[in-house]
Amino acid sequence: MAQLNEYQVIKRPIVTEKSVAATALDKYTFEVDIRANKVQIAEAVSLIFDVDVLRVNVIKSIPKFGRWGRKIVKRKPATKKAIVTLAAGQRIDAFGA
Repeated sequence: MAQLNEYQVIKRPIVTEKSVAATALDKYTFEVDIRANKVQIAEAVSLIFDVDVLRVNVIKSIPKFGRWGRKIVKRKPATKKAIVTLAAGQRIDAFGA
C-alpha cells in the first residue's frame, strides 16, 4: 500500500457545472493521487475538511496517446477522480457552492 500523506492524496477539487450541482446532494468531487485507495481518500477528506464521509466512488481515466510522425507520444496522463458523499447537513466550504 502506498504511503501517502493526507495532503498528498487530494490534489484539487474539481469545480465544473456538474460537480457543483452534485453538492446539493452532499457529493463533492476531487482529483486524487493515482496511488490512493478509497480508505485513504475517505480519511484524508475527513481529516482536512473535518466532515463525516459516508462513501467514496472512484473513477480512473486511462492515459491518452497520440501520434507525432512515427512516434507514439502521451498527450494526456492518467488521472483519478473521487466522488465523496458526506453525511446529511455537512458541507465543504472550499468549493464555493
